[in-house]
Amino acid sequence: MSQTPPARRRPAGELEASVLAALWAAGVPLSPAEVQGALGGRLARTTVTTILTRLHDKGAVSRSRAGRGFAYSPIQDSAGLTARRMRSELDKQDDRGTALARFVSQLTDEDEQLLRTLLEGAGGDAAPAPDAGPRTGPGAAP
Repeated sequence: MSQTPPARRRPAGELEASVLAALWAAGVPLSPAEVQGALGGRLARTTVTTILTRLHDKGAVSRSRAGRGFAYSPIQDSAGLTARRMRSELDKQDDRGTALARFVSQLTDEDEQLLRTLLEGAGGDAAPAPDAGPRTGPGAAP
C-alpha cells in the first residue's frame, strides 16, 4: 500500500506576493485572467480573483471597472508595501518600545547603519518618503 506524500503547503503570503509581482511587472492594470496568464496559468482564475479581492480589502491594490469585471493595480511598490506592513504590525503593539528594540537587535550591522543614516536624515523639515503616509508620534506636525 503506497501513500502519496501530502501536498506542499505554500508559505503564508506566497500567492499574494506572486500576484503583486505580476502587477508590478505589468505596469498597467490587469484583469484576473491577465494576472493568471502572467503567472503562467498555474493558478485557477477563481483563485487569482480571490487573491486580488483580498489584496484590495487589505488596501494593497486598487481596482477599477473594466467591462463586466475589474482591473487591478498595485497601490505601492514593493518597498512601500513592506514599510506599510511593518508599520501595521508596530501599530498593533501595546509596548512599541520593546517591539522596536527587538527589531533593532536583530538587524545586521549594515542595516543598523542604514537605519541610523535614514533617521539622521529624517530630522527637521525632511519630507517623508513617498508612500510613507502621514507622520505620527513625537516630532510629527500637529
